[in-house]
Amino acid sequence: MITARTRVALVAAVALASIASPRNAAAHCDTLNGPVVSAARVALQQGNVTPVLKWVKQAEEAEVREAFQRTVTVRRVSPEARELADLYFFETLVRLHRQGEGEPYTGLKPASTPIDPAIEGADRALETGSVNDVVTLVAERAAAGIRERFVLAQTRQKHADDSVAAGREYVKAYVEFIHYVEQLHLDITGAAAEKEQTAPAAPARSRSR
Repeated sequence: MITARTRVALVAAVALASIASPRNAAAHCDTLNGPVVSAARVALQQGNVTPVLKWVKQAEEAEVREAFQRTVTVRRVSPEARELADLYFFETLVRLHRQGEGEPYTGLKPASTPIDPAIEGADRALETGSVNDVVTLVAERAAAGIRERFVLAQTRQKHADDSVAAGREYVKAYVEFIHYVEQLHLDITGAAAEKEQTAPAAPARSRSR
């Protein structure tokens, strides 16, 4: 039998979903047709929580199991309760998955949410068994980004000594070009995370008295 506490928890979960702020379109694990919710639908259809456990850390497994059991119980009450219970489970699972990624959770997104073509390409590669298309896509975009910033920096370099203002425009383009190339290389080599971990802590500011 559905309890008052369970009703409140489910309604609160849906309410939070409706007011959550939108996130960058690049994220797709928090969409209603993303891989996490797809796994949740399979688990509910089978009455078996196992298919979704791989999407969360071991520390969150107990919470997922509890949410699953509540959902299975509540969804038997009526079609309306089933829809609400399923959404509660999706919310719980995606929130814990995002938490495990170290990313903020801002609510479930509609299935129509735009997804970055590179992410779609990566998913398609796993489905088809061929990674060539996504490699080409990412390589072409990276090359285009480098060339665009190079041309701008080179063009402004020619006039860098015309005036202080022109020199600053060159420096701005130069910095963007260098940082873009650096960040790409760090991401490719996997050094970005290492650089972040080894970066010295910012000195504490003394309070004015």
